[in-house]
Amino acid sequence: MKAIRVQYTVKSEYIEQNKKNIQAVMQSLKENPIEGMYYSTYQLSDDNSFMHLNVAADDETMAKLNDVPAFNEFRKQLKASGPLSPPKAENLTFVGAGWEL
Repeated sequence: MKAIRVQYTVKSEYIEQNKKNIQAVMQSLKENPIEGMYYSTYQLSDDNSFMHLNVAADDETMAKLNDVPAFNEFRKQLKASGPLSPPKAENLTFVGAGWEL
């Protein structure tokens, strides 16, 4: 099992657009699920920071997110927005969960 956390901070004026772009990704994943992947996004308490958590069965499954057009559009717009803190990815070591992929 693979897990990665990505965190970044956007400008205040970009918060709502970022949320819309995230919802477009989530809608796309609901319509065309990637089997063996659990993907979620959270807005942190400062309102400007976001965290994405991708847990997948393996590297191949995780890489399928890059084939989702809405995800690529989300990344393009985020970069163009000039985030206050650019996305920082961190690989996580799986210890356990109360669910299975």
